[in-house]
Amino acid sequence: MLRIANRRLAIVLAGVTAGILATLAQLLLWLAFTDSFPALLFRDVRLTAALLLGSSVLPPPATFDIGAMLVASLIHFALSIIYAALLIALTARLGTMAALMAGAALGLVLYVINLYGFTLLFPWFTQARGWIALIAHGVFGTGTVLAYHSLHGAERLSPS
Repeated sequence: MLRIANRRLAIVLAGVTAGILATLAQLLLWLAFTDSFPALLFRDVRLTAALLLGSSVLPPPATFDIGAMLVASLIHFALSIIYAALLIALTARLGTMAALMAGAALGLVLYVINLYGFTLLFPWFTQARGWIALIAHGVFGTGTVLAYHSLHGAERLSPS
C-alpha cells in the first residue's frame, strides 16, 4: 500500500481522489436513474464554470464546451482540496469508522453549503439540487476520509 508521509500531499491527493469518486458516483447515478445524461453533466459543468467565467456560459444549449470543462474541473478540484483539508482537520483524530461516518455527515453539510449557501451569490445552482447531488457529496466526504486514511494513516492516539 502506498503511504505518504507528507500530510499536506496526502490531503491534496485525498481531495482529488474524493472529487473523482464523487463525480463517478454522480455520473453513474445519472446514468442509472435519469434519461438526461449527458445533458446534466454539461449543465453542471456550465454552472460551475460560471463561477469564474460569469453567467454568459449558462445559456443553452447544454453541450460540451472544452473551455467550460477545463474551468469547471479546475474549480471542482480546487474546492475538493480545500474541503478535504477541512474534513481531515475535523476527522483525523477519530478512529476509522467514526471518521468515515463523520466524513459522510460532513459531505452532506457540504451539500447544504454548496447548493443552498452558494445560491445566495450564484442563484443558478438551485437547479443542481437533488438526491443524486446529495449522495455524491456524501461519497465525497467518505471518500476523502478513506483516501486520507489509506494514504497517510490516522493521526488518532491509540487508546492506552
